[in-house]
Amino acid sequence: MPRIQRFTLGLTLLNLVLFVLLSLSQASPALGRQTELPVLRGRGLEIVDAQGRIRASISIMPPSRADTGSSETVLLRLITERGRPSVKIGSSEPHSGLSFAGPTGTRETYVILEAKGTSAQLKMRAEDGREQIVKP
Repeated sequence: MPRIQRFTLGLTLLNLVLFVLLSLSQASPALGRQTELPVLRGRGLEIVDAQGRIRASISIMPPSRADTGSSETVLLRLITERGRPSVKIGSSEPHSGLSFAGPTGTRETYVILEAKGTSAQLKMRAEDGREQIVKP
């Protein structure tokens, strides 16, 4: 075998060995990540439907500037296909709550369950104005 062919064959084998080593070094971290659970981090999350409308969101609301005693609030909203936030879950240091709003077209139909400080209450209201508040 001529000298140039041996050199070319040797160079090709060296490239093959380097390729295999690089491939293995790239594959091993990827294989290691498969056993870890993924984490999604961000300042908010919006889930949209097939038409691009926001149907659910998680956001962090800053403290109200008007109320010096307020604090940051984490808010989860579930939104109907017509854009009405029907379910809300909110949490802050002094206050947390859960609310269910009536269907689109209603204004006064809702249920609110809240804990504020050391007190708690359940408030239910119908569209006709009837209301009931339950406290422990």
